[in-house]
Amino acid sequence: MAKTESLSEVHQSVNTSKRKGWRRILAFIGPAYLISVGYMDPGNWATDLAGGSKFGYQLIWVLLMSNLIALLLQSLSARLGIVRGLDLAQASKQAYPRWANIPLFGLAQTAIIACDLAEIIGMAIGLQLLFGLPLIWGISITIFDTILLLFLLNKGMRAMEGFIVSMVFIVGISFLVEMFIVEPSLKEIAKGFEPSILNGDALYIAIGIIGATVMPHNLYLHSSLVQTRKIERTNKGIKEALKFNLIDTTVALNLAFFVNAAILILAAAAFYKNGLHEVAEIQDAHKLLSNIFGNIAPTLFAIALIAAGQSSTVTGTLAGQIIMEGHINLRIQPWLRRLITRLLAIIPAFFTILHYGDDALGGLLVLSQVVLSLQLGFAVIPLIHFNSDKNLMKDFAIKTWVKVLAWASAVTIIALNVKLVIEEISGWAKDSNNWWIYVIVVPALIFIVFLLLYVFFHPLIEKKNRERQIVPHGNALDIGKIEKISYNRIGIAVDFSKNDGNTIRHALIQGGKDAHYYLIHVVETAAARYHGQEVMDHETESDAKNLEKYRVNLEDLGFDSTPFIGFGSTAKAIAEISNKNELELLVMGAHGHKGLKDLIFGTTVNSVRHKVNIPVLIIR
Repeated sequence: MAKTESLSEVHQSVNTSKRKGWRRILAFIGPAYLISVGYMDPGNWATDLAGGSKFGYQLIWVLLMSNLIALLLQSLSARLGIVRGLDLAQASKQAYPRWANIPLFGLAQTAIIACDLAEIIGMAIGLQLLFGLPLIWGISITIFDTILLLFLLNKGMRAMEGFIVSMVFIVGISFLVEMFIVEPSLKEIAKGFEPSILNGDALYIAIGIIGATVMPHNLYLHSSLVQTRKIERTNKGIKEALKFNLIDTTVALNLAFFVNAAILILAAAAFYKNGLHEVAEIQDAHKLLSNIFGNIAPTLFAIALIAAGQSSTVTGTLAGQIIMEGHINLRIQPWLRRLITRLLAIIPAFFTILHYGDDALGGLLVLSQVVLSLQLGFAVIPLIHFNSDKNLMKDFAIKTWVKVLAWASAVTIIALNVKLVIEEISGWAKDSNNWWIYVIVVPALIFIVFLLLYVFFHPLIEKKNRERQIVPHGNALDIGKIEKISYNRIGIAVDFSKNDGNTIRHALIQGGKDAHYYLIHVVETAAARYHGQEVMDHETESDAKNLEKYRVNLEDLGFDSTPFIGFGSTAKAIAEISNKNELELLVMGAHGHKGLKDLIFGTTVNSVRHKVNIPVLIIR
């Protein structure tokens, strides 16, 4: 039976029960650090640099406010995963009908790609700044992140968390050193924490800071990652897990706040104080740092950018897996899923460079943040609904004051992000060739608004199927009386390997001497693929003789059998023979390929299973 847990490769892989005291707290530390990297990705860098260079230390309080909102929403995400044992996508699948889950999946997947796009661009820029590598080559190199992620997952959850924490540490240390180099004014930093009225460009950048800080994929990811901890499923165990995860989230997000504040402070001290108020892009910041402070600060800046991009791509790809499995219950091979996510992000970056040149990547970064802002409401609204539901969360439903704060945060974020989207679209509309806005963008936005309203009102109106929501996989069936099943027409797939004896023996046990057996072998030569039954090469003749030997051998033992030879594709030929002869059971030997062999040769058993409507007994 296929696993149904969120991130099944690492589900409950970290045991917390064997540790005591401070070591027990450490067992829970980790998931929030994977989340925190999303709060210091290249999208954040762009908005922080703009804020610091244009307005000095004035917007630090906006960073603090967005961090507090993020802390609230991430703690709700962790609560959902710990209490219900479901990630946000799985909970949405159970709460909303299928027609709604498909576009919800599409929007979430688009946001993942947009997020991944920002990380790819950031890492490529970092490689260019550090090694002079052309952007198109830097983007190409990022495809190997897929291999890195597979390696980390195979090593276990702790190895992945260790890698991410080390990347975060590199970012933090880089900016700490840069703080000493630029020597910011502590008095002015403290004054920046005082809220101020925002107008014009300051308001626009503040919206960008909040939009880049609270990311939808992090809410999906956190609700899944907390499930990697194996906890005691009692009220006491759940309370303890909630407490330790709150500590984890608070520490990790405060670290992310420090990094974002450090970028803004760096821009304020290095550029704003020197009258350089128009730092447009990350490359400009690096160039100006070189002019003002020499080589050390810009080198650390590039290293931190690469580390931030590398760690963010890992977490973004994991989120892609969660939303695919959660919303539409689609499970594909891990390497393929990660490769698809990465390719969908690389293609727009390639196209932009080839068609518009390297300078257009900055605009693509902004566009990726706009796409992220569109998705945010579809993650935040269900999250608050699920945490507020006493029928589902029992004693762990959030209190009224938390609900008020959560909905206020949601309204603030969505309103600010809507303003950002409207301003971006208004800018596009000023172009002369803007027909596509009215043909594509406006209808898409109308549908998105309708879906957002449905996502908000559906849980409030829908009172039916409550039981279906409470039980994740449905209720156990009444098995009733068991009657013996007699198979009269049994197929046996053979390949003349050492496994045949075991396969035939298990088949004979199923039917005994009353059944008729169909010995099936497929000739896979090139000639057989093209000419089918007309081919009579040496291999075909040899296989026919071997099959006849099996038939005679079974006859001597008192079993009736008929040999059948198929040609070409193994799975297709076995399925055709099975269906044509109306077999009732098919017995096959698993070939035992692992790793690379499975990738190259494929899995015949899986292919056959999808082509026949009878039970398939697999023998190893």
